Amino acid sequence: MITDPPEKPPTGGPTKDEILAIALQKLSLCPEDIFADIGCGTGKVTLTAASLVRQVHAIDVREEAFRWTEWEIMQKNIKNVTLHHKNAVKVLLTLKKIDTAFVGGSRDLADVISELSRLRVRTVVVSAVLLETLNIAIKSLQEHDMFQEVVHVQVSKTINLAGGLMLKPLDPVYLITGGIPQ
Repeated sequence: MITDPPEKPPTGGPTKDEILAIALQKLSLCPEDIFADIGCGTGKVTLTAASLVRQVHAIDVREEAFRWTEWEIMQKNIKNVTLHHKNAVKVLLTLKKIDTAFVGGSRDLADVISELSRLRVRTVVVSAVLLETLNIAIKSLQEHDMFQEVVHVQVSKTINLAGGLMLKPLDPVYLITGGIPQ
């Protein structure tokens, strides 16, 4: 049992609240869903989805992401999350059913989408900051007749400047949505 928090959060940081809100709306999670958070990173998407679905599979190949998410799950005493410290494709090959998936990591993205297609996932949302990831996601979803849309999200937040406030833009994010109609 882990008693001390990991030294630092995984690289990439948590999904921003505004991005998470849009992604959750696109996912249309249902209480009976089995949800996969692929590239779970800090666990923010996993923790949010856990209260909305029956089961969550949180998947990350990175040690620091696995440890951080494990710590967060234990601190919040969440019981419906299965945490996988493996390559996402290998995990997906062992699963019989996934209803919805959020893909926050780009490792083996084309193969991940292929497995989500095999599992007949109702909705998948891929979060991308790199143009290469955007292109791979679109192409792969199209190849499996799963592509629906891309939403480009640009968020700015207030910061103090010279005694006043200004809006400072955060990095833009692309949310690519797809799935297989049920």
